[in-house]
This record gives sequence, structure tokens and C-alpha cells, in this order.
Amino acid sequence: MPFSSIIDDLAERGWSAQSSFLPSDVTHKLADECRRREAEGALAPAGVGRGEAQAVREGIRSDHIQWLEPGQSAVCDDYLELMDGLRQQLNRELFLGLEEFECHFAFYPPGAFYQTHLDRFRDDDSRSVTAVLYLNPDWQPGHAGELRMHMPDGSQLDVPPLAGNLVVFLSGDFPHEVLVTQADRLSLTGWFRRRPADVLAL
Repeated sequence: MPFSSIIDDLAERGWSAQSSFLPSDVTHKLADECRRREAEGALAPAGVGRGEAQAVREGIRSDHIQWLEPGQSAVCDDYLELMDGLRQQLNRELFLGLEEFECHFAFYPPGAFYQTHLDRFRDDDSRSVTAVLYLNPDWQPGHAGELRMHMPDGSQLDVPPLAGNLVVFLSGDFPHEVLVTQADRLSLTGWFRRRPADVLAL
């Protein structure tokens, strides 16, 4: 799959929004997998922070997540392989030094949200590029739940979580939030990671 438009957008402005990034049959399979896991209780309330400071704070975010691991399902493995191809091309074209891709299902029930935040921790710069794939084929404007990105010039960009939409952006440059959703909202949210700066300095 060609990634040239994503590469060009990241180089020019630091973010990219692609519609119909994956065929509808693939996004349907991924959505079915997410719903199955949610129904089985495999998705857990997401926390904020990391390490010992990580805690579930539903006043900040109220989605349920489960991390993807290789070998769990064929369609998830195919997606991880696709993202690894993007990782390799990002390294070839933009010299980002990305070493891995981590990803989780995110399920937002009606009323759920995620307040404005940055994906890069203040004391850890290993998350370099964020990639969010949406899995909601029948999304309507009244369902809300948009991804709202806060741009460097003070403007805002709202991206509807319609199935097949892919948003990619530099993790440390764009504060963003998930607006309160009025319907089940499914996505695959992931990060391309590099070695932290303090490790590279050793």
C-alpha cells in the first residue's frame, strides 16, 4: 500500500487525515473484533499517566481499551503488518528512527470522552507519531465523538470517526481531545515509538 500522501503531509504540516484508508470489509472485521472483545469483558477502563502514577480517572477519559498482541487474530495481525510497513517508510523518507508500533482497541460507549492531552509524556519522548484508524461504518454527525485537534495557529480541526478514516500526526506537537460521543465509538489507536532521548545519549 502506498503511503506517499501520509509522508508528504507529515513533512509539510505534521499531520495527515486519510479517508477510506482501508477497504470497508477490513474495517468491518476489525470492528467486529473490537465488539467481540468488549462483549467478552476483555477491554478495561483506560488509565492516564504511566508507571506507578497511572490511574483510571473517568473525569479525564472514559474509554475502554485492550492492547493488540501478535497472534490474537488474523485481521489484527494484518493491520500490525501494514503499520510496520508505514513505520519502515517513515524511517526511509523522514529519518525518524522509529523502532516499533504499539496499538490498542479503544471503545467509547455513549457519554464517553477524552479531555485535551498530548500523546507524548513530559519525561519520555519515545512516542513519536500517532496513528488512529476509525471503525464506525454508520457514523452520523449527530453521534458527535469527533477527534478535535488543536493546531499551532490556534485553530481546531474536527475529524469524524467514520470507518476507514486514518489520522496520523506528530505525537508531541498536537494537543487533541475526543468529544463526548452519543453512540458507540470504535477505533484502533497506536503510536510509532523510538528509543527515548536519554537512552540514545548513553
